[in-house]
Amino acid sequence: MLNLKLATDPRWVNLAEKNISEILTDHAYCEQKAATSCISLIVVYPDLKPIVEALTPIVSEEWSHFSMVLKEIYNRGFQLGFPRKDEYVNALLNFQKRQGKREDVLVEKLLTNALIEARSCERFRLLSLELEDSYLKKFYHSFMISEAGHYRLFMDLARIYKDKSYVDQRWQDYLNYEVEIFKTIKIRGDRMH
Repeated sequence: MLNLKLATDPRWVNLAEKNISEILTDHAYCEQKAATSCISLIVVYPDLKPIVEALTPIVSEEWSHFSMVLKEIYNRGFQLGFPRKDEYVNALLNFQKRQGKREDVLVEKLLTNALIEARSCERFRLLSLELEDSYLKKFYHSFMISEAGHYRLFMDLARIYKDKSYVDQRWQDYLNYEVEIFKTIKIRGDRMH
């Protein structure tokens, strides 16, 4: 369903499990950034009703996810750490085309968000299957389902503003670029991406 060209290195789950407080902190900030990204799209494109209507509930959902992860952090006796630089997301942002019509730039943002959600979904799936902690397995299974829906939503929105063939080709460009990103970013157990 996600059509990612490269699976996450299986060692990532083992590293993540050893750094669960760090993974939870990074996950919390990923949810916060997802909410912020949707708010930004609404603010920049308030005249595009499909964007406003589709993303407004996603803002609430992502912020709810932030709260859920924060609660889990505190329930485990951890503290919310400081936000960290996300090399993966920054690389995707650098790949975006920033010139062209307003809708062209929007589609780039939507595809970036779609890929982040797809990769998060894939990582949450791994955590839901491979973690030893049975509670966290269920916890991450619910996030996996949500991220899959967000991925689809961003793809569907992109196809409203550009024709399907363009969006599909540009999506392939993003997927190919993501493979290159993972060749340069070392596997880390304290990051979701």
